[in-house]
Amino acid sequence: MCWVANAFAPPASSNPISPPSQIISKKNRREICKYLFHEGVLYDKKDYNLAKHPKLDVPNLEVIKLMQSFKSKEYVRETFSWQYYYWYLTNDGIEHLRTFLNLPSEVVPNTLKKSSKPPSRPFGSGPPGDRPRGPPRDGDRPRFGDRDGYRGGPRGAPGDFGGEKGGAPAEFQPSFRGSRPGFGRGGGGAFGAGASSME
Repeated sequence: MCWVANAFAPPASSNPISPPSQIISKKNRREICKYLFHEGVLYDKKDYNLAKHPKLDVPNLEVIKLMQSFKSKEYVRETFSWQYYYWYLTNDGIEHLRTFLNLPSEVVPNTLKKSSKPPSRPFGSGPPGDRPRGPPRDGDRPRFGDRDGYRGGPRGAPGDFGGEKGGAPAEFQPSFRGSRPGFGRGGGGAFGAGASSME
């Protein structure tokens, strides 16, 4: 009777509970790790059907899955923006890849190397004739002649700004009540309350 019980059991390959396994070849894993260690960062488009990664000769899916594994082990930090993944190597990730790739401790990713480019100088710190600095000043004439009167007109007493562009008079009290009470900002109490309830 043993053979009857086994006849109704589904075959192991069609078991819906076990997910299909993702196997990355050692060559591809090494190539991804080598690139990640050299650059210190890696990006990838979220496209699982893309045949090859733009920078590596490796299937895109393998890059994404390996980086997901590294993220769970905290070897990389992940950022996702506009359908692109960005992975940044952490200190633990550097140590792991250094042992995996069998590299000496002197070798570091490009993100940790000092830039050989000299630091740029701040704007205007060079010789006087280096860059134009706007129109020259002539005596009392302001530097930007067309803006000299902008909000800089004569001032009178407090509250009196003078000129055509003066402010509102001191007695001005704005009112925002419309013809329909109860609508808009501050136009009434709870739903449907009239103007009489406001006063």
